[in-house]
Amino acid sequence: MSRAITFSEYGAPEVLRPAEVPLPEPGPGQVRIRVRAASVNPLDLKIRSGAMAGAFPVRFPMVPGLDAAGVVDAAGENAGAAVGDAVLGATVGGSYAAYALLQEPVAKPAALSWEVAASLVTVGRTAARVLGELGVRAGTTLLVHGAGGSVGILAVQLAAARGLTVVATAGEHDLERVTALGATAVRYGDGWPQRVRDAAPRKVDYVLDASGAGVLADSVALTGDSARVVTIADMSAAEHGVRFSAGTAPAAPAGQGGRGGRVEDPLPELARTAAAGTLTLPVWRTYPLDEAAAAHADLEAHRNHGKTVLLP
Repeated sequence: MSRAITFSEYGAPEVLRPAEVPLPEPGPGQVRIRVRAASVNPLDLKIRSGAMAGAFPVRFPMVPGLDAAGVVDAAGENAGAAVGDAVLGATVGGSYAAYALLQEPVAKPAALSWEVAASLVTVGRTAARVLGELGVRAGTTLLVHGAGGSVGILAVQLAAARGLTVVATAGEHDLERVTALGATAVRYGDGWPQRVRDAAPRKVDYVLDASGAGVLADSVALTGDSARVVTIADMSAAEHGVRFSAGTAPAAPAGQGGRGGRVEDPLPELARTAAAGTLTLPVWRTYPLDEAAAAHADLEAHRNHGKTVLLP
């Protein structure tokens, strides 16, 4: 048996409870890890509350969590890692547990902390995927909404490293941090479109919305083309002709490699650059595994300023 967090009904954070669950066994291509860190993502909260029941139906009791980092203690046939390897990746069957399964383990560089390793998986792949879908190019201008969040923080850095001019909207308390990452930071709130126009040295070419703050109509107006705007957070995307980007697989932009087909996983390179200190992903706070409900409550109340991580 394995220690884990489960929930048996949709509801508030209090539905998350410690439990003993069967030790997961790795299948072909899978590894089982002794979890050293598990990331808490906003999607975890939506699944737990039932807000995503239509898109992510669950079978109770469920072990929540998408991402983890740890040490391999068992490997299935043709697995991508061996017993004793330090790895990170997306879990199969949940990450809020002492042991978890990874389908596509990625080697963890020794210099990368367990907390950051677990935190990089979903948000890193998401940031890289959306930049690919937009087809951003050096010498153009990208506007990032929600730049104080984890996807936004990584998107700002990845775009700046590719030679883009980045303008980013953020809350007052995040402006200094976003500026330090290579963007021109613009305060959220009434009048933000004009502040963006004033801050951008030229026309805004692309927009990544990671905020879901009702910014799509003005974002389309700034670019002049709804195809140049992608959101990961606003369910009204279709009303504005904007693409809603979801999933975990990196995709090539339409017209650059075909029809958005699968491309190389960015996670290994993200892990290497984070280990080298050239990519930053702040970890706000860690919690013992049994305090998962408190971690969810703090994230739901927007108390965090960086990633939240569970330590089994």
